[in-house]
Parts: sequence; structure tokens; C-alpha cells
Amino acid sequence: MNKIEKAPDFELVDTDLKRMKLSELKGSPVILAFFPGAFTSVCSKEMCTFRDSMAKFNKFKAKVVGISVDHPFSLNAFKQQNNLNFTLLSDFNKEVSAKYGGLHEDFAGIKGLRVSKRAVFILDKDGNIAYRWVSENPGIEPNYKEIEDALSKLN
Repeated sequence: MNKIEKAPDFELVDTDLKRMKLSELKGSPVILAFFPGAFTSVCSKEMCTFRDSMAKFNKFKAKVVGISVDHPFSLNAFKQQNNLNFTLLSDFNKEVSAKYGGLHEDFAGIKGLRVSKRAVFILDKDGNIAYRWVSENPGIEPNYKEIEDALSKLN
């Protein structure tokens, strides 16, 4: 029997500078997709894959939320450039990333540059963690089929 782990609640700012709490999303599955940085090749590909998978996720009534340590203004430009159809949240103080998947220290060899590790968490409708994937390698994308399978098990 797996121990039920409640996802830590948080409040972050979206690309419209509105505050959003994770607890506001209860009632349906949530995909939290942490990514190192807007406008980087792997992150752009990953977020666009989530965008292109929305029809599959909608089937499970799942909401997708992208989270990075980028400022909300950068995330807004990134969202517009890639026509992203889901919420992006700014973890500019890096607290939520640290609580969940963790942070890369001295990212890309730049001393003091701290960014979110690429990570995906699927939360059930009650806010419990049903799936967790955290990568130490920022160049690796998540297994999208695994994400879809985990979502299908929630329904």
C-alpha cells in the first residue's frame, strides 16, 4: 500500500500577474510541469508538447500548470511566442521548485545560477501526489506516455 502524500500548497504569480494557489485547482487532476528556463530549446519543446497534448489531458479533465523560476514578464512572452494554452507560474523566489523537484545549482556552469529541475508531478483531484518524475539531467524530457498512463489511472 502506497502512502498518500499531499502536494504542498503554494501561491505563485501567473503571466497576468495574478496570484494563484495550488489549492484553487482541487477537484480535477493537475499536472505540474517544472522547467529550467523559458526560451531554451528543450523547455520550449517540452511546453509545446504539453500544449499539443491538451486534447488528451482534457479527456481526463486535467489541468496543466508550467512552473519555472523565470520572471512573469519573461514567461508571458514565452507563453505568447509558443501559443501555450495553459497557465505558467513564476517561482522567481525559487521556494516552490525547492519544495518539489529541487533546483540545479550553478546551472550551465554559471556560478550562482539556480533554476528548477525538470520535473512532473500529477496530483489527483484531492491534491495528492499520484505521479512524480524528477530529472537530474535538464536535457531529458519527461515520458509523455507515462504521464498519460498515470492520468488514466486516476479516472
